[in-house]
Amino acid sequence: MHGSGILVLLLVGLVAGWLAGQIVRGRGFGLIGDLVVGVVGAFIGNWIFGALGIFIGMGLIGAVISATIGAVILVAIIRLVRRA
Repeated sequence: MHGSGILVLLLVGLVAGWLAGQIVRGRGFGLIGDLVVGVVGAFIGNWIFGALGIFIGMGLIGAVISATIGAVILVAIIRLVRRA
């Protein structure tokens, strides 16, 4: 992966983490936390959609949508674990 690919991955992760925090109505996890949630959420979203055979689309918009959905799932799981 080249430097620009890593930069795009981090940008998508940051946007997805922030969007997930807004959707779930939380304060977020800070810049680094949102980035981590977004990047991990991207892997979760890609895995879920791949397993279900759902194709969202290619490009930056598809990546952000998939990562955001994965990040929302991850934030929901994190909140459930914190409550327990």
